[in-house]
Amino acid sequence: MARQRIKKVGISATIEEAFSRFVASATARGLSEKTIQTYNQHIHSIGKHLDLSITFAELSQEDLDGMIVSMRRSGLAHNSISSYTRVFRTFLKWCREQGLTDLEIPHMKDKETVKETYTDEELQLLLRKPARKSSFCEYRNWVIENFFMNCGCRAATVRSIRNKDVNFESGQVVFRHTKNGKVQVIPLCGIMINILRDYMVIRGGEPNDYLFPSEFGEMLTESALRSAIADYNNSRGVEKTSIHLFRHTFARKYLIDCGGDAFTLQKLLGHSTLKMTKHYCSIFDADISKNFDRFSPLAQMNGSVPNSV
Repeated sequence: MARQRIKKVGISATIEEAFSRFVASATARGLSEKTIQTYNQHIHSIGKHLDLSITFAELSQEDLDGMIVSMRRSGLAHNSISSYTRVFRTFLKWCREQGLTDLEIPHMKDKETVKETYTDEELQLLLRKPARKSSFCEYRNWVIENFFMNCGCRAATVRSIRNKDVNFESGQVVFRHTKNGKVQVIPLCGIMINILRDYMVIRGGEPNDYLFPSEFGEMLTESALRSAIADYNNSRGVEKTSIHLFRHTFARKYLIDCGGDAFTLQKLLGHSTLKMTKHYCSIFDADISKNFDRFSPLAQMNGSVPNSV
């Protein structure tokens, strides 16, 4: 099979042409499929605010400033603009290494936001076991949502788990597909072990089969899982359908309701550093929330402060 030659880009190349080469380079370096997908999605959005057909010889700092102004005027949220410019900064850094430009985009810091989560009332609706006559897909989706609340894993991770990755003797599951590429071993609580035991009797299959397959026994696609969870949640009367909200919900409940610590949460969520974990700790401040009635001026004035222990 003949190797396809990749044309070397120069300053006469358009932004669009250079970005295609940048993506090819990133793919060759082993960046994840999800990251490449994000790059392509973001450049499509950026193209609404910057003419990607111009060459680097034509590109000016005024064009880059105009791009950000256009994003702001279009009503894009600050953190969305930050995400788009972060990808474009990475692209421009690669372009500078290629000798295409000297231009840069200033770093735009994300604004702190409170992560939306599922409420306890919504979780009670979602985690209620389906009736015996339910379809396999409904039963599978119920198990998946319980699994999300057991460990707060990402959608891509849960899609990739195989039957052999579940070990009932050790009470653990192996995550072989993670964002940082490192294998994780995550504990299963007793309730999750019982749920998975019953599920795997019905699911059956070979050790290498996917634990949560499509109805045809294949790996669930990202869109299929997203659609399955949305349909399941709506059928339970829950309007929220985001899979990633389970991750935020797990972090909140682990820190506040369960009294968990940041270092263990970091390991469970698979964060390479404490940066994102500290973010969760900041917005879901467990230390402030615990026993707040004891220190609340309002509670004290109304005589509802519990006795000191």
